[in-house]
This record gives sequence, C-alpha cells and structure tokens, in this order.
Amino acid sequence: MPVQTASKKPAKKNPPVRRNPDASRERILRAATDIFAAQGLDGARVDEIATRAGINKRMLYHYFGNKDDLFAAVLDELYETICTESAALDLVSGSPQSGLRKLVDFVVNFYLENPHAITLLNAENLHKARHLKISERIRAVQLPFETMLNELLMRGVSEGKFRDGVNGARLYISIVGLIYYYLSNGHSLSVFFDRDLFDRTEIAAWRTHIHQMVDRFVAA
Repeated sequence: MPVQTASKKPAKKNPPVRRNPDASRERILRAATDIFAAQGLDGARVDEIATRAGINKRMLYHYFGNKDDLFAAVLDELYETICTESAALDLVSGSPQSGLRKLVDFVVNFYLENPHAITLLNAENLHKARHLKISERIRAVQLPFETMLNELLMRGVSEGKFRDGVNGARLYISIVGLIYYYLSNGHSLSVFFDRDLFDRTEIAAWRTHIHQMVDRFVAA
C-alpha cells in the first residue's frame, strides 16, 4: 500500500499591517522639531527627518506636502501647545496677582523645558514669519489666549489690585522677552558677567526678578 504523507497545512498569512496616520504624523513632527531646531529651516534635510521618524520620504510628503509646509506645521504645533497649556491654567480662583504669577511661571517654565522653542522662533523670524502669516491654526488659538489675559487684567483693575491701561499683549511680550533674551543670550552674557547664568541658583534669582518687575508694573 502506498505510504500516506501528512498533508501540509497552508501557511498562515501575517495580518496586514495597519497604518496609523496620527502616530506617523506625530513621529514626523517630533523628528522635524528636533532637526529644525538644530539646523534651521535652510539647513534641515527632508531625508534626515524621514529617517529619524522611521518613515519613507514619500509618506512624509503625503502628510505634509513639502519642507516649508512641515516647518509651518512644527510652528503651529509649538504655538498651539503654548496657548493650550496656558489656557489650562487656573487664573480665576485666587487673587488676580496669583493668577498673573501663575502665568509668569508658566512662561518661564515653558522656555526652560522647551529650549527648541527659542531656536525655532529665531528661525521663523529670520524668514520674517512668512509661515505664521498664512497659518489658520494660529488665528484660532491666539484670540482665546489674548482674551483670557485681558480678562485677568480687567479683574485686577475691578478689584483695585492692578492699574488701568495695561495692555495684555504688550505685557505678555514683555514677560516672554525677559526669559527669552536671558536664555537665548545666556552663554555670551555668562562670559561677560563672569558667572554661569544657567546655574539653578541664577535662574531662580532671574525668575524672582521677573516676578518683581511684573508685579510692580501692574500694581495699582
């Protein structure tokens, strides 16, 4: 009788790999943020960003169009993070002074914890903010942020804590400028003043200095 051989079972096929567009976009944005911050818009290469993100260049173009569009998306993400996280601050409970101090601390902490923000904004200003000028997302986050700040100032005026006439946008620019300039020029200033301005003690003293300047400026 012929010997019967065991029939081979059909090999199992691996399930198709499902793409996760949101995860892919997030990886691209993270990689682009790092590389744009390190090399600027002109120096960054799409190939390097795609490799860092673990995605092929064709898919990067599919999600973001071109390098300029990707840089614009990185800036949108940065500004949206600033406005969303600041909007989440509780500026209502407590005194107007404590609300303003929370905002100052948020600004200081954000730039300390996100050093890439300074280099990205420097790069955009070198290009005269051409990407932000056409951004739709920044318009959507800017107005609620400025409204929140102005409401805080008006509450301070109504309670007799803040003087009238303080412009919210100018005050915010001043607060950012006090930490932005300190960090962006900290290395050269450290040499000039012969001290390490990035030392924790120096940064803590500068934070106190910002609070004092802001408190005295808005006080009634």
